[in-house]
Amino acid sequence: MKYRTALLFGAPGSGKGTQGRILGAIPNFYHFSCGEVFRNLTPDSELGKIFLDYSGRGQLVPDEPTIRLWRQNIDGAEHAGRFIRSTDTLVLDGIPRNLNQAEMLSNLLDVRVVFYLSCPVMNKLVARLQRRALRENRLDDANIDVIRERLETYERETKPVLDFYGSGIVKTIDSTQTPIRVLLDILQAVAGATS
Repeated sequence: MKYRTALLFGAPGSGKGTQGRILGAIPNFYHFSCGEVFRNLTPDSELGKIFLDYSGRGQLVPDEPTIRLWRQNIDGAEHAGRFIRSTDTLVLDGIPRNLNQAEMLSNLLDVRVVFYLSCPVMNKLVARLQRRALRENRLDDANIDVIRERLETYERETKPVLDFYGSGIVKTIDSTQTPIRVLLDILQAVAGATS
């Protein structure tokens, strides 16, 4: 049985984590942030070293370890009873990050909706990432060159994933709005898309 899934999609700094945490607090929704899980790895673990190496350069972690980490965490959440596949909607944030990952996950995910948090103002994304670096002590958001590389990587490798899922399930949300307005737009679309 595939995982009923809603994807939070957008450039770094577009608000995926904020919206994901809120949706994950709603009964029958389970939020999984790939970046958060990577950042919580111990730096001396195999996956922790891989993450630090790639994120420090603003690049995506290779597909195999990313999918392996995702699978370990989802299996663990199911085993612990925090996520129930038959009743819960999986809210994914930060995965899939490229077309290959989308294809690798296609036999596991029943993607019902893709919330594309659109923020066309590049300076706004940079400012959000720099604020987040200070507030959350996130080294991958602190260096302006790394931020630019991350945004270029998003445009080149991640944004094409929208075409993979098709315009029929992609809901574009203006993420330059306040977080509460973004949430209202998401909630207006989520009920019908995940039922």
